This record gives sequence, C-alpha cells and structure tokens, in this order.
Amino acid sequence: MSIKPPFTELEIKTEEKGFYENASLPIALVSKGIMVALVLWALIWPGNANSTLGSLNWSLLEGFNQFYIIIVGLFAFFLFIVAALPYSGRKVMGTPGENPEFSNFSWFSMMFGAGLGVGLMVYATAEPMSLWGSNPVVVSGAVEGSSEAAVQSAFRYTFLHYGFHAWAIYVITGLSLAYYAYTRDMPLTIRSALTPLLGSAANGVLGHIVDVLGVVATILGVSVTIGFGVSQFVDGLYAVTNMSWLVTTNGDVPAPSTVGLITALVIIMSLSILSAVSGVGRGVKYLSNLNMVLSLILLLIFVIFGSFLFAMTTYATAMADYILNFISLSFEAYGPQSASEFSDALPGVAKPFADDLIAGATNAWGSFDGFKSGLEGAAAELDETTLQAVYTAGADGRLFGWQAGWTTFYWAWWIAFSPFVGLFLARISKGRTVREFILGCVIAPALVCFAWMTILGGTAVDLEVAGLADPSIAAASTTNKLFVALENILSEGLYSIVVVMCVVLIMTFLVTSADSGILVMNTIMSGGAQETGIKHRIIWGLILTAVIGVLIIAAGENNPLDALKNAMIIGALPFTLVMALMMVSLGKALYRDSQREKLDAKGTAPAE
Repeated sequence: MSIKPPFTELEIKTEEKGFYENASLPIALVSKGIMVALVLWALIWPGNANSTLGSLNWSLLEGFNQFYIIIVGLFAFFLFIVAALPYSGRKVMGTPGENPEFSNFSWFSMMFGAGLGVGLMVYATAEPMSLWGSNPVVVSGAVEGSSEAAVQSAFRYTFLHYGFHAWAIYVITGLSLAYYAYTRDMPLTIRSALTPLLGSAANGVLGHIVDVLGVVATILGVSVTIGFGVSQFVDGLYAVTNMSWLVTTNGDVPAPSTVGLITALVIIMSLSILSAVSGVGRGVKYLSNLNMVLSLILLLIFVIFGSFLFAMTTYATAMADYILNFISLSFEAYGPQSASEFSDALPGVAKPFADDLIAGATNAWGSFDGFKSGLEGAAAELDETTLQAVYTAGADGRLFGWQAGWTTFYWAWWIAFSPFVGLFLARISKGRTVREFILGCVIAPALVCFAWMTILGGTAVDLEVAGLADPSIAAASTTNKLFVALENILSEGLYSIVVVMCVVLIMTFLVTSADSGILVMNTIMSGGAQETGIKHRIIWGLILTAVIGVLIIAAGENNPLDALKNAMIIGALPFTLVMALMMVSLGKALYRDSQREKLDAKGTAPAE
C-alpha cells in the first residue's frame, strides 16, 4: 500500500522586471481593477452605488443567511476536533524543534491587535448595551428589552459575536496557510490552502481567482474596521477638542460628520502607510505591544472605577450560559418569513389585514407597543389578544431580521477580515504546534474579549440598570458609548486624561490594522513573498484610503458607514465558499499526512 506524495509544486509566476517586479500581474491588475472600478462608481454615481449595494446586500442576506450561520458553526467544531486529535494537534508548523519567531507576549499582542483591536474599542461598551435592548430572546417576546431580565441573553449573544466562533473564522484561514507554508514549504498565499483539492489547477486561472477573492475580501473587511475605528476616533477628538466641525447634530445625538471622518481617515492612513513601509518586524510589532499596554491600562480604569463585581459575576454566568447554548448558537439559523407563511399563522379575524400587519409584526427593531401604535384603519381596531397573536405570528420574521442584521453581519465581517488576519497569524506563528495555534488563537483571545465586554460593557449596563446614567449611555451613538460611559464613572480631570489615552489607543489600533492589511495584500499579490516592494505598499494604502473615503461620502451624512458595510457583506460571500473548501482541504491534508507518516514508519511510503 502507498499514498501519493502531496502536491507541492505551486508555481505563481511573477514579473522579473518593471513596475510589477516580483508581483503576479494577473492578481495585481484584476484586484486593483475591481477596487478602482468600485471607487469610480461610488465617486461618479454615489446615490446609485449606495442604493444598489444596499439592495444587493439584503437580497444576499435573504438567500444566504442560513449558510453563513451554519458554516461558521462548522468552522468552530472542526477546529476543536483538530486540536483534540493526537496527531493533528501535536503537528509542528515548521521543522522539528524549530523555535517560534516571536515571544508569547508579542505573538499574542500582534494577534489581538490585528484581530479585534478596533472592534473591541468600538463595541466593548456598545455591544452589550445594544443587545441588552434587542436580542433573539427579546425579539421573540420572552423577556422585555432593556430590563434586568434581558442582561443574561444580552451577554450570551455578545459572547457569541466576539467568542470562539469569531476567532475560529480567522484560524481556519490562518491554520490552513501556516500548515502548507511551514510543513510543505509552499508560498504563504491563499491558493496554497486549496492545493489538496485543486492540485496543479492551482497554478492557473482558478488559483488566480482564489487569490483575487482573498485580496478583495481583505480590502473590504479592513475598510469596515477602519471605518468604525475612524468614527470612534472622531468622537474622541471631539470630546478632547470640542471642535464643532468634527460632528453633525442632524440626529438625536452628535455623530461624526463626513468632513470629520475624511480628515481623520487621511491622518490615520498616512500613519498606516508609513508603518507598513517599515515592515512587520518593526512597525506592527512595536505598535502592537503599545496597544496591549494601553489596553490593559484602560481595562484597569474600568476595574477600579467601574462595576467590577457586577462584571465578574456576569462573566461567570455568561460563560456558563454561552457554553450551555453553544450548539444552538452555532446552528440555529433563520430564513426570511414569506407573506404566505405569515398569513397562514394569523388568527382568522386578522387574515384579511395580513398585508397591513406584516411589516410591523416582522420588524426586528420594533416592539409590540411600537407595532400597535403604527397600525392604521381597520387593522388598528383589532383587540389586544388578536394583536398579540399577530405579533407572535411574525416571530420568525423578526428573528431572521435580527440574525441577518447582527450575527450574519458579524460573520461576514470576520470572514472578509480573515484573509488579512489569517495570513497575518500564519506569518507570525512559524514553529508553533497546530494545537498551540488553535488554542492560542481561538480560546485565549476569546477569553480576553469576554473580559473586555463584561468589564467595559457590564459597567455601562449596570449604570443603566441602576438608573445612574440618565440614560446617557443608551442614547449615545455606537462609537460614542465608550466615552459616555467613561464620563459617567470618572471625575472631569481624570476623564480628560483617559479620553486622550483612548484616542491614542484607537489611533494605534487603526494604524496596526491598516498597515497589517497593506502588508497582507502585498504578500498575496507577490505570490506569498513575505518581503514586498515599498512602492506597492504605498499604492495599496492609497487604494484602501480611496475605497473607504468614497463609500463614506456615497452613504451620506446620516449613515456614513452603510455603503462600506453593504459592500463588505457582498464581498465576503465568495470568500466564504473558499473558506469552506479550505476546511475540507485541511481535513484531507491532515488525514493523508498522518497516513503517510504511519507508512513511512513501517518503511512502505514512497520516496518523495
């Protein structure tokens, strides 16, 4: 018995001279062409781009919401199985006895900063606060939103969005790339992860398509992250300087203005390009270490001045609740509720008014009282019991709308972000075992995220539950909730100092994310080379700046990040299919390699 040796003859043709020297011309031109076309479309026809992206995004969510939910659940379970199995878990990604390139502290700092740094700054307070008011348990009518009874479910879904599932998405990509790069000496690029399935076809057009999808997903995933981070950066600058041009007061609360966002974007991206030019060994490493230190200081401030006892109690109960509901959270997926399904579930007296009732009853962002108050004509005359039955009939529609707007948005965001984070994790993880990689990149950062969410977000929720925030935190914009929470727990003088520190932390997180993304895009474009030309780092930095800027402008003043989010979800879908194939490929590679080692030990394996 013998097993064919694995396909490792991956050849990605790069240019030998000229402007694209050492880069793959098809990958570079196609990926840049797609991004330039998007920029020109949003620049010349901003209204059309914004509305088209929004419409296409919702159509994709209706068709693929369940796919997103289930595939991410499979990612998490697959990785836990790989880590638990003896052979796959102990496999070293490198030569036997090779030491890791970075210390554990630097490794974790870079992993944390690149993976969820900006997201945690924006959502550590906003996520629990928002889910306290609306989550599937609230939407289904089991508990009342923004009540003490809703705290448990709020943190259950907070842990879902920033826990093991989120990091499993990154690690599927990262582990695949690291495994082939360091055990089979293959290029550190996306197509390498599919060679067990594609074989020599990975050297052709199919391989180019896979790498281009990785570049496009990276740009859009990083763009959304920077967009949220820049918005919070502007909120922080406004809190420090009180410069009115940074914000707009068109809504109920001050929010970053388009001028403020574009100005901050240019500042951040200029610093990012400078950092990217310095390379991962210097710029990203030092910034990541600074990020970790400042993050620990911010966490300590909430421990001292916030609701630490409430946070720790919540951490323990939420962790138990998260684990107990892990399977249902992984695979409970909802599809859109059709008009006929809604009508069939209505009581007889309400059926003639189905068309008037469906919008309100299936609105995931409304409440029963809001549903009743929005009715007009004969539908408004229905009695309370009937209206309650109507609202119950729309539960599946509300649950779909909530899941598509929250969980699926996050999964698409992390998937779009995963070529960047995954390749970056692979780049810094040579010499580590598969089990160490999975536990270090799934379990450890998730536990830290949980601490952030319960300490920062728990303080905000506790202040609102106790009626001490008036409710200023709940009323604040998503990116401003952190600063409002700090204002509620700190004296005026200390608040000013901490806000300045937060602005610096947000800036360094943004620079880390952006320059890491620039380095990753160049790595893919150059066929997996870890050292890339400076001029192309600058060009990708400028393209990234242009994509974010024009989509912010296209979305308009009221919802400046909507076009970015819609484009990201659309761009993430093709790469989700690539990641599903990565999982299958990695499973095949691990199994076949274990069989080869067994045969080699018996002296029957063919020479490679």
